[in-house]
Amino acid sequence: MVQGTASSVGKSLIVTALCRIFRQQGLRVAPFKSQNMALNSFVTADGAEIGRAQAVQAEAAGVAPTAGMNPILLKPEAGMRSQVVVMGRPTGSMSFGEYHRRRPELIALIGECLAHLRANYDVVVIEGAGSPAEINLRAHDIVNMHVAEAAEAPVILVGDIDRGGVFAQFVGTIDLLEPRHRARVAAFLINKFRGDAALLEPGLDYLTERFAIPMLGVVPYVPRLRIADEDSVALDDRRGRRAAAAEIDIAVVRLPHISNYDDLLALEHEAGVAVRFIETAREVAGADLAIIPGSKSTAADLEWLRQSGIAAMLIARARRGDPTIGICGGCQMLGATIEDPYQVESPRRSTPGLDLLPIVTRFRRTKITAQVRARVATPSILSGGAAFAGEISGYEIHMGAIERRGPSAAPFHILTRNGAAVNARDDALNDALDGAIDTGGAVAGTMLHGIFEDDGLRAALLAGLRARRGLGAPMGRRIATRDEEYDRLAAAVRENIDWSLLERITGLA
Repeated sequence: MVQGTASSVGKSLIVTALCRIFRQQGLRVAPFKSQNMALNSFVTADGAEIGRAQAVQAEAAGVAPTAGMNPILLKPEAGMRSQVVVMGRPTGSMSFGEYHRRRPELIALIGECLAHLRANYDVVVIEGAGSPAEINLRAHDIVNMHVAEAAEAPVILVGDIDRGGVFAQFVGTIDLLEPRHRARVAAFLINKFRGDAALLEPGLDYLTERFAIPMLGVVPYVPRLRIADEDSVALDDRRGRRAAAAEIDIAVVRLPHISNYDDLLALEHEAGVAVRFIETAREVAGADLAIIPGSKSTAADLEWLRQSGIAAMLIARARRGDPTIGICGGCQMLGATIEDPYQVESPRRSTPGLDLLPIVTRFRRTKITAQVRARVATPSILSGGAAFAGEISGYEIHMGAIERRGPSAAPFHILTRNGAAVNARDDALNDALDGAIDTGGAVAGTMLHGIFEDDGLRAALLAGLRARRGLGAPMGRRIATRDEEYDRLAAAVRENIDWSLLERITGLA
């Protein structure tokens, strides 16, 4: 099991690396995280929603992600509540107290999922959450030491040296653990180091002498990984830079409840492209493309757009014909109104949108989660005008269904959902047409996540933006595949840990 001294110390990436390394060793390996709190999520082949991190880890392991790899997903909402997704299906919006009254049944479910994975894989790499030393949460724990005990798993404790104070992190964590939990910590692992590891020796010696716990290794900071992060804290380091004169400048609105921002990850890695996550109206100015990403609290984030002044800037640029794209919740915000008659997401039953697309969004009680195949229905900024006409893959995660008004066009025609052919209309899943386009084609919205992972669509979008600016194709190497990135991460970890110690810890020796 991989636990951390705090949130965002790199547990997810270390688990991803270990999954890849064990796969390279010829082992059948699976990730597991009992409870994940994140707004980055993914849809499995059978339509179950799980944390994006576990989907990434499964891909690194070379296995299909399943709901059992992340049986509980908490998606924070406005008002100190979270949508609770159990085995890939939403079960309601709950407060902390309401959720933890379900602890006994959730513990049983966690045990069942863990037992199933252990019976079907050679190695299960378990990820914790936050810190195991949160005294106020100890009695409610179902994700850290409770799981380590249930699995009888040794624990690798990860600390992030990049933010400073890593030795204090380790000492404080160990001192606050109960004796039986402290005994489960088999090794320390320092993550995100920049510099000469020899400088750390006094601190490493101190930890070993004080706790008799060995140091597994010091993993360097691995820059510009094309691997999705688990939560939006990672965006603190990705505010981005202003584009150079010959670069495409993409401004992505960092909404308060931003979700699935990894939709933009492939664009960030393209040569000649600068992606900025922005929070003020003035930062929108001059962007070649503005993107409103997904949101878990669409009405609340739409109100924030207005208060921040970003909404006015987006409307002004759309009226000038400047390219603007909305994804999922962002697409809904671009419409005329957002109707929530059952108060699924907000106490407001109706919220006016930016009125840049001829659509109305209605929230339903049933969540749509589906992997999809689609093709371009009408050329738009999303497809570089008529430059791209192929098929793409993506996934849907939304409670709100959009309805087009009048003879409006849609950017994509959905061919399959979860492998089943989509006919002209399916009332349970809305119609086969996805999203909407304004009359000029410069403003477009889609409900599909993950579409920019398609090399052809992404190339067409960027070519269209460059054509508007009169820019030629940039010089630069091709974007690395996710497989190549998993290998790069695995190599960085494998080369900087004590492999024989890891084999002894896991029992593989």
